[in-house]
Parts: sequence; C-alpha cells; structure tokens
Amino acid sequence: MDVIASVLPVYLLIVAGAVLRATGILHKEHDDGVMRLIYTVMLPCFMLDKILGSAVLKSGSVVLSSMVLGFALILVGITLGVLVGRLMGLERGTGIRTFALAAGCQNYGFTAAPVVEILWTTGTLAILFVHNIGVELAIWSVGVILITGERGISWRKLVNGPVIAVCGGLLLVALGWDVHCVGPARKAMSMIGVGAFPLAILITGCTIMDLVHTEKPTFKIIFGASLVRLVLAPIVFLAAAKFLPIAIELRQVLVVQAAMPAAMAPIMLARLFGGRPAIAVQIVVFTTIMSLFSLPWIITLGCDWIGLHPLFH
Repeated sequence: MDVIASVLPVYLLIVAGAVLRATGILHKEHDDGVMRLIYTVMLPCFMLDKILGSAVLKSGSVVLSSMVLGFALILVGITLGVLVGRLMGLERGTGIRTFALAAGCQNYGFTAAPVVEILWTTGTLAILFVHNIGVELAIWSVGVILITGERGISWRKLVNGPVIAVCGGLLLVALGWDVHCVGPARKAMSMIGVGAFPLAILITGCTIMDLVHTEKPTFKIIFGASLVRLVLAPIVFLAAAKFLPIAIELRQVLVVQAAMPAAMAPIMLARLFGGRPAIAVQIVVFTTIMSLFSLPWIITLGCDWIGLHPLFH
C-alpha cells in the first residue's frame, strides 16, 4: 500500500490530463508548443539541477555502467519482443518489428523520473538521467535499424536538450566545478525545471486519451505486449539489479524501470520510418493502464528480493 500511495500521484496526473483533453480544456494544438518548452528548456534545467552536486556521479565506473545497462537492457527487451512476436505469428510485413520495439522499450522519462524521485534519493534520479543516455542511444540506433531494416541512423536526434544537459552536468561534476554552481542563477534554473515532469505527465494523459479514440484494440497484441513488458522484461531487469555488481543507486533505477509501461518513442519511430503505429499505440495505451496495477507489485517484490528500502520505509 505504501508503494501504491507513493506512485499514485503520477497516475492521477495522467488521468487529469485525459480529463482535461476530454473536456476540451487542453486542446491538441497546444501539445507541440508545450512539449517543445518542456523538452528544450524545462527538462534540461531539471536534469542539470539534479546532476550538479551528485556525489555518486564522480565515479566513472558508475556512469559507464549506467549507460551500458541502459543500452543493453533495451536490446534484451527488443529481443524478447521479437521472440514473443514470432510465437504470436507476427512476421515481417505484419508488424513484428514495431511490436518488438514498442513492447521492448520501457518508459524511461516522464513516468519513470517522478517515481524514482518519490521512492529514492536525488542521487538515484541523477543516475536515471545518465542511464537514459544509453536508452536513447539504443532507440535511435538499434530501434531505427529495426523499424526501417536499413543501417541509416538518425544520430542528430541524440543532440537534444536533455542529452546536452546530462553531458554538460557530468563534465562539471568530473571537473569539480559543480560546487560553484550556486546562487540566484541556480535557484532560477531549479524553479524553471521543477514543473517539467508534472506538465509532461499531464500532456501524456492528453495523448493517451487521443490514442484511445483512434485505434481499436487487438487482443493478441495486448496480451503479447503485456507478457513482454509487464512479465518477462521485469524478470530480466530485477535479475540484473540483484546479481550484477553495480551501485545501489543503479539497482534502484532498475527496479523502477522493471515496472514501467511501454515508452511512447516507438509510436513516433513507427510514424517516421514506415512501421505500424497502430500496434505501438495499442501497446502504449494498454501497458500504461495495466501498469497502474502491476507497478506497485513489481516494485514491492523487487525491493524485497533485492533488499532495497524506499524512502517511506
């Protein structure tokens, strides 16, 4: 119950976003402008504020292992998606690539970060942001190759506000200059960033409401994606957190990542590169809804098995 109470605000924000869309208070044409503000200004400010002064990031091995696991576990998830998709009878041309990518990629940003911040420390949140660089690398390299069947990679997508903020923050921490980043400018940066995730989650709720009305569910896709995203992938993530010789903050990140629903990025990739957006939409919508029930159990069982203790304990 403690985990449910702790993460419930995130889901209430999603519901609030859906209600605001359904009642016409937040219009679809506002989404692009709001998300551009979040992604290019507010989110980088939030990330940089949390990274500066984070002692755990002074360890090069911790930084490297966070990125490597972010990359590697996405590959494991995609592989599970391919295997389950084939067992379901999906083939090339019938959506197996989109299914594998959508089911194999967990939400690593707007839903994950608030949960990490609620359950753990600021240091763990900083590790999540570093971990996410590896995830971004995997999605924009292996993910694009999977969807297109070609070797061309959109590396320019990796040059964005969040990645620049993380890399810049890591450099300042490594040089020891982060201790000088204080005063009114730092406070202003913190104030700009503090609303990034609540606002982004509201827009996520709006987006899910839009998707619910545009795509009809397919039982086979929903069942297969739930098996990958909410059963098989969590087992892999929790095993990695339990048995790999990694920092406790990275173990905490992996426990939260194990419980996440599907990411929205594969919807965009499917639309950009000729995949099957309808399949990705179904996976995102239904794993997000079902994660409301599965997330507390996965986090609770994972913490008990690994021996982690959230802040409310």
